Amino acid sequence: MYIILVYDVNVARVGKVLKIARKYLNWVQNSVLEGELTEATFRALKFDLERIINPEEDSLLFYVLRNRKYAKRELIGVKKGGEEWIF
Repeated sequence: MYIILVYDVNVARVGKVLKIARKYLNWVQNSVLEGELTEATFRALKFDLERIINPEEDSLLFYVLRNRKYAKRELIGVKKGGEEWIF
């Protein structure tokens, strides 16, 4: 499955969240990562992140695309990082 993670967390936890997320996904731009994961790896990512965040003030948003075939990404402006999305 293809996962896009968008996060909005307290500044005290941003570095920790990014460090964990980059173990699993490719950094795309500020607070956005994406990549191909298995079900088990996706569960591990969520477990690791849930241990770091404060659900009272932080949010993690996962877009789960079962098939990249119908997904499309367009960029306007400066490319901030990460791997190219190759089909």
